[in-house]
Amino acid sequence: MLINPNEIRETIEMIQEQRLDIRTVTMGISLRDCSDKDGKRLADNIYNKVVTSAGRLVAAAQELQARYGIPIVNKRVAVSPIAAIAESSNLSNYTLVAKALDRAAQEIGIDFIGGFSALVQKGATPGDMRLIDSIPEALSTTAKVCSSINVASSKAGINMDAVLKMARIIKETAERTAERDGIGCAKLVVFANIPEDNPFMAGAYHGFGEPDTVINVGISGPGVVRAALEGYPDADFTKVAEIIKKTAFKITRMGELIGRESAAMLGVTPGIIDLSLAPTPTPGDSVAQIIEAMGIERCGAPGTTAALALLNDAVKKGGAMATSSTGGLSGAFIPVSEDLGMIEAAKLGALTIEKLEAMTAVCSVGLDMIVIPGDTTAETIAGIIADQMAIAVINKKAAGVRLIPAPGKGKGDEVEFGDLLGFAPVMGVNTYSCAHFVQRGGRIPAPLTSLNN
Repeated sequence: MLINPNEIRETIEMIQEQRLDIRTVTMGISLRDCSDKDGKRLADNIYNKVVTSAGRLVAAAQELQARYGIPIVNKRVAVSPIAAIAESSNLSNYTLVAKALDRAAQEIGIDFIGGFSALVQKGATPGDMRLIDSIPEALSTTAKVCSSINVASSKAGINMDAVLKMARIIKETAERTAERDGIGCAKLVVFANIPEDNPFMAGAYHGFGEPDTVINVGISGPGVVRAALEGYPDADFTKVAEIIKKTAFKITRMGELIGRESAAMLGVTPGIIDLSLAPTPTPGDSVAQIIEAMGIERCGAPGTTAALALLNDAVKKGGAMATSSTGGLSGAFIPVSEDLGMIEAAKLGALTIEKLEAMTAVCSVGLDMIVIPGDTTAETIAGIIADQMAIAVINKKAAGVRLIPAPGKGKGDEVEFGDLLGFAPVMGVNTYSCAHFVQRGGRIPAPLTSLNN
């Protein structure tokens, strides 16, 4: 294939000036062969399986980065839901397993390891409950372990007992990591319709329908899309969508290349390419700034949801032309603390939790990395989670909630988490009570649209 010199120059500019990168190469590892009645042997089995399977993951990513000149920011591992793997053991608390995962992650040099997870959308087993009860201690005593709990699906409805339980777990996790503004909650997400092949944390886990080991890739590139749009300030929306589609195609081809090459080097099955645009706190690398480049004065203003819908759809269309293996979440991320444009909009009051909730109806991630006052009640957190789950269930889409009730902080204060987790203002929440609603318990039934067999 002939390559135009302009395309080479364009690619160099995308990497050097517009922060194009591969956000993550994530190895999924099945732990189904690690189960053991003895908790100590179970933890050892898990440690050995992760180290053996992913021991060369970082070296392979670094070699590909050097070969193609494309930065690969994160190297991660996702494992089978620990609630299922540990249920037959004699452990009453799964923190021992979390520490084994953490040791393995430290040993092989990855950034995060996900899968301290349970799927309880229709009900919880004793193993599920032991895992959920272990989360505050597990996340406060480990550095790299991430946890996700699926509490709702379009087929099962919303497990409101689990929603309220997780709200209390979020509060306890924040208190246990109060010295760092509740950072433990940055590693914990409550999901609806959780994907089995998501390469992004904190919601990554290795699903039961997956191969023994697999490589999933998450692309990035909001800075590239923003730069492309800024060259056409007066284009109509048809042209805007076309520009985003073409840009998404180029970004995804890079992800496809890295996915295939890394899977071949490691001798594992190539998995999916997640088409999500993932922002960072770095200037220019912002989904909010793409929206503002379309003509919205500040992200959160009227028109924001429509702009995000256009962006998401165009990214998926362009990405789908570049790979036949789309999966994961595949949509624009709108995490507040990890997106400089979102942070600035929240500080100005242009962006509220209610507007973010509306935006989640047209993107895939949900309410992500939002810092709220530390005195927010568990019932209010449960109400926020329930609202997000309802949007996901009714619209048959994946969505998560990652809230951080920062202990001792109130509306307008700021918290600093560092690195990709960024910093954020504490956003206000509606203080009218939903306690009686969320304390009813039980399960909100699946919608009529679930009867599609």
